[in-house]
Amino acid sequence: MQTFMAKAQDISRKWYLIDATEKTLGRLATEIATILKGKNKPIYTPHVDTGDFVIVVNAEKVKLTGNKLQDKLYITHSGYPGGLKKMNYEALLQKKPELVIEKAVKGMLPHNRLGAAMYKKLKVYKGPEHPHQAQQPEVWELRG
Repeated sequence: MQTFMAKAQDISRKWYLIDATEKTLGRLATEIATILKGKNKPIYTPHVDTGDFVIVVNAEKVKLTGNKLQDKLYITHSGYPGGLKKMNYEALLQKKPELVIEKAVKGMLPHNRLGAAMYKKLKVYKGPEHPHQAQQPEVWELRG
């Protein structure tokens, strides 16, 4: 018996809608990364992008446990001397709530071309509205 290997023509992609309201950031991100990778499917193959599209709404209502809201930092650097910028997640949630979820999920995906292709299938929106009604997304209920 041979091991099954998925091929690009065998993959059918679905669209899933996840509501981030009052969900813990890390648990939400792991679930999203699992769907983007395709690990929830029986045809999962590590070297093929078998994942589905994920739409996340209400990104501003995600929660962080403990003191992470004040203590966890979002750090960027422009590459120039003195170009370091630090922002805590409380300020980041008010300024760009989509970035909080995107950054958490991106860190859980492979750091190569395959991971970049998976990351492109993630769509995160601040409020309850999204422009993907034509794709008829299914509502995904988080475990736990």
